[in-house]
Amino acid sequence: MEYIEPISRLIAEFSKLPGVGKKTAARYAFSVINMPIETAENFCDAIRRVKETVRLCKVCGNYTDMDVCEICATRDKSVICVVKEPRDVIALEKTKCFSGVYHVLHGLLSPIDGVGVGDIRVKELLERIHQGGVKEVIIATSTDQSGEATALYIAMLLKPLGVKTTRIARGLPSGSNLEYTDEATLSRAMSDRKEI
Repeated sequence: MEYIEPISRLIAEFSKLPGVGKKTAARYAFSVINMPIETAENFCDAIRRVKETVRLCKVCGNYTDMDVCEICATRDKSVICVVKEPRDVIALEKTKCFSGVYHVLHGLLSPIDGVGVGDIRVKELLERIHQGGVKEVIIATSTDQSGEATALYIAMLLKPLGVKTTRIARGLPSGSNLEYTDEATLSRAMSDRKEI
């Protein structure tokens, strides 16, 4: 038996989310159906509000609901920590061991996947450094092949600029993502970073 059209459509929409297969999407759809109307309206409103208000910080590229995020507005701008995505900022912030600012690349170099230098925010990082005042750039990308390639590329670009460039320590499991790493491991990786 097929689902009726409204249910099928909702399942199809949930299936578009990363990691959500048809069975999980169907569970989500039936959860929505069984919600009180006010809860469903709140859910819809939360999605609409995120789409209408969340944007990229003009400085670092992190998600914010302002032109410049709170971190960029209030923190030490002499140390920049480069990360792949906004979720990595949250992971590092949980460690409470970093008082500088971030730069979110929104991806990593991966020629196999067709992701080149123009597809990530490297140019914006160089622009920040050329404005002056940056003493250190910490590269906190993953330790997989794309993360390492991106780190080496950025380090190569920064070397002639005279900015100290460090890499978080290898306390992270090879191939891991920052968002899934516990705070203690991330904190050790930040404090044991090495110059590259």
